[in-house]
Amino acid sequence: MSRWILAASLSVALVWPPSAFASFITNRDDKAHKVSVIEGNAAAAHILRPSAKLEGVCIKGCVIRLNDSEKDEYELKGSEVLSIEDGYLFYDGAPASAVPKAGDADRP
Repeated sequence: MSRWILAASLSVALVWPPSAFASFITNRDDKAHKVSVIEGNAAAAHILRPSAKLEGVCIKGCVIRLNDSEKDEYELKGSEVLSIEDGYLFYDGAPASAVPKAGDADRP
């Protein structure tokens, strides 16, 4: 029985989408913002319109820059939930998929 559980767990881990634990950013501002995602030597720029969400960023960690300002750089580990409000980036917590459900920690 335990071999079956181990095999099933490994199968789920292999097919689980990596973006399930990636960071995402929601623009709660009334205006659009340019969000630059810098991962290693690669950089990608995105225009995030009001109420829009940028998902699946920073799977392995990155630097986020708002509106090309080097003063507004934020280092992410790859599993943060963020929002833009009043022109600033705010940490909202970990993605729901990365947070254990009540009682999960108590199981053997």
